[in-house]
Amino acid sequence: MARIHSHRHGKSHQTRPTSKSNPAWVTATAEEAQTSAIKMAKEGVSPSRIGQALRDDYGVPLVKPLVGKSLGKILSEGKAAPKLPQDLQDLIDRAHRVQKHLGSHRSDRKNVHSLELVEAKIYRLSKYYKLKGILPSDFKYTAVVAQLA
Repeated sequence: MARIHSHRHGKSHQTRPTSKSNPAWVTATAEEAQTSAIKMAKEGVSPSRIGQALRDDYGVPLVKPLVGKSLGKILSEGKAAPKLPQDLQDLIDRAHRVQKHLGSHRSDRKNVHSLELVEAKIYRLSKYYKLKGILPSDFKYTAVVAQLA
C-alpha cells in the first residue's frame, strides 16, 4: 500500500501473529487482561501502549482471541476509552508541534507544507470517524483545537 502524501510504498511494519486463535502457552486469563487494560487506561496510558504492555508483561500476543472483543471495546465498556481515537490524537499532536515550530521559524516553507499535509490527514480521518459515529457530527478541527490539545 502506498503512502498518502509520497510516491513510495512502505515496507516497514510489525509482523502480527500468524494464527488468530489463542496459543496454548498463554497463561493470562481474560479477566486479568481486561482488568489490567482498564487500570492502565485510567492511569492515562494510550491503547497502543496497553497492547504492548499486555504483550510484554503478561505474554498476551493478541487481546481479541483471549477476551473475545477488541481492546477498544474493552476500554469503552469500562468507561476508560480516550475522548479522541488515538490515531487522530497523534495527528493533532503532530500538527501542534509543527505549529509551535513555525511560531519561532516563520520562513520554514518545508514545514508549512508538512503542516498542510498533516491537517489534510486530520480532516480526512475526522470525516471517516464522523461517518462511523465515533466522533460527534459537530466535531471540527481548527488550529485552536491543536493548540489546546
